Amino acid sequence: MIFGDTPLDEAAGAILAHSRRLSGRALKKGHVLTAEDIAALREAGVETVIAARLEADDVPEDRAAARLAAAFGGENIDIAAPFTGRCNLIARAPGVLVYDPAALDAVNLVDEALTVALLPPYEVVEAGQMVGTVKIIPFAAPEALLARCEALAPVTRIAAFRPLRAGLVQTALPATKPSVLDSTAATTAARLEKIGASLGNEQRCDHETAAVAAAIHQQIAAGHDLVLLFGASAVVDRRDVLPAGIVAAGGTVDHFGMPVDPGNLLLLGHVGDTPVIGMPGCARSPKLNGFDWVLQRLVAGLPVSRVDIMRMGVGGLLKEIASRPRPREANDRESAARKAPRIAALILAGGQSRRMGEINKLLAEINGKPMVAQVVESVRASKAGAITVVTGHEGERVKAALPGDLAFVDNPDYAGGLSTSLKAGIAALPADIDGVLVCLGDMPRILPAMIDRLIAAFDPVEGRAICVPTHKGKRGNPVLWGKRFLPEMAALAGDVGAKHLIGEHADLIVEVEMAEDGVLIDIDTPDALTRYRAG
Repeated sequence: MIFGDTPLDEAAGAILAHSRRLSGRALKKGHVLTAEDIAALREAGVETVIAARLEADDVPEDRAAARLAAAFGGENIDIAAPFTGRCNLIARAPGVLVYDPAALDAVNLVDEALTVALLPPYEVVEAGQMVGTVKIIPFAAPEALLARCEALAPVTRIAAFRPLRAGLVQTALPATKPSVLDSTAATTAARLEKIGASLGNEQRCDHETAAVAAAIHQQIAAGHDLVLLFGASAVVDRRDVLPAGIVAAGGTVDHFGMPVDPGNLLLLGHVGDTPVIGMPGCARSPKLNGFDWVLQRLVAGLPVSRVDIMRMGVGGLLKEIASRPRPREANDRESAARKAPRIAALILAGGQSRRMGEINKLLAEINGKPMVAQVVESVRASKAGAITVVTGHEGERVKAALPGDLAFVDNPDYAGGLSTSLKAGIAALPADIDGVLVCLGDMPRILPAMIDRLIAAFDPVEGRAICVPTHKGKRGNPVLWGKRFLPEMAALAGDVGAKHLIGEHADLIVEVEMAEDGVLIDIDTPDALTRYRAG
């Protein structure tokens, strides 16, 4: 890649390194300079620009990021669309993140231009949570380096949680309070539920080896996938009551103790194929402890050996101390996890099609299906979430042309213009969204990949709160809006959309260039429909 001060005569197709503001327009960093841009720069008296020019063996940043992300993407991981050289890995299911950290290091040691960041190995993740990101630092990466990183990339996967049933055995001494046992059972059930498992039978017995052995047999006979033991007194030796009970039941004690605090006195064994866990006393509390780390892996179907436990000391200090923040508890996980943005889609399909004459353009057939159905199909195939369709003119006919499982909102004031449909749709959006994609029902060439690219660009923290698609520098639709703009959009009036809000929030806009022209094509007239069908 050639980078530096570039004469305008050599700048066509180069990538602008720094934003430039011209009269009436702005050229942003990363913009690929066109002949029109160069003419505008000349008119402004500019002779050179700092830019990057790709060479034959360079892979553009987005393409390089997508390739490297794909090399990491394994079971239960989705790859987001790339944007500005970044491509995110998203969990498709709740579970445990699994990869080889040494292999990740090997990738990051290849060259400074290619970077991959992942959550720690064996981190518990939720569906929709970001688990990793690939970032190409310059505007392109050399093919040879990219290929080397692809070859080194560890397969990264989410071991999904399974709906296992656990049996619980609690021992009691004369001084044991039933309320303590009740509380322990409730805490254990809640802990299991958070990772998709459940508590089956809870059984109480004397704190004696024979009683523990008999209880283990009963729990296994009841069909439980694993057995949890909670002793009235802490285990102090692998020959103590609980481990002795496992052996007496015909099982094996795999390991006693772990380099995790709290959680040091964990006991792991098995009887036949059934894992048996002796829970440390700290597990009476819902706070994160070493027992959670072992339980999470087992519920995710991952084997846990004595060596695995002995290697848990890295990051194993979980105890709260004055100089260290409180460790993240299980119920804090959702607020702490960085998730892919929750983007709703609002499809406006209530207009009167006045310019189309007697035809309702939304119901005109395109490739054998109504035009509005084409739009809905593309949105459903994208990474957008909840879809709301606003109907109005001939609402029942439009609704009948679409799948019945969509959320529909009728706009009785549709004759008042586009703003009334926006207002009706915004009022019906889910409360937990981060943004909304406003789609027009007469744009049948919008593709799922275009929508995904807009979603990938959306990042209000980085100032990308309004994502506008462009083709050859011309702005089109659909536009992705951050949630913060919904009150302003709901306050619009007349037959106008939210276009003027884009001008009022120029500092929060990102233009997302599309290779296809579908973002510019809407069908408003019979002639346009005829040309579209012919083309």
